[in-house]
Amino acid sequence: QVQLVESGGGVVQAGDSLRLSCAASGRTFSDYAMGWFRQAPGRERETVAAISRSAGRTYYADSVKGRFTISRDNAKNTVYLQMNNLEPEDSAVYYCAARNAWAIESLYSAPSLYAYWGQGTQVTVSS
Repeated sequence: QVQLVESGGGVVQAGDSLRLSCAASGRTFSDYAMGWFRQAPGRERETVAAISRSAGRTYYADSVKGRFTISRDNAKNTVYLQMNNLEPEDSAVYYCAARNAWAIESLYSAPSLYAYWGQGTQVTVSS
């Protein structure tokens, strides 16, 4: 199985940017489709973005389109989430997740489709 460790969270002001990283180990990273998810207190975990194995396809939640960018570096076994123009509503614990994908361009948006999860990193955006 694959192990995932997120980093890059923090406390920022509205309008600022952050880049989250998720380092994978244990298995061949390029075999996995990846996703970023978030969960705020009292709310369900929601999908933020997803990326296929080759990075040829991406998915974004409507709430982050135009502000967030997901990318991956298969040589570095890392997936990134660049977050620009952050809003207080973006405050949450952010998780990365992996799913073994047979097809190189398969894309998965639902959290239930992912088998492996990191421990999360807190993002707090003040107004």
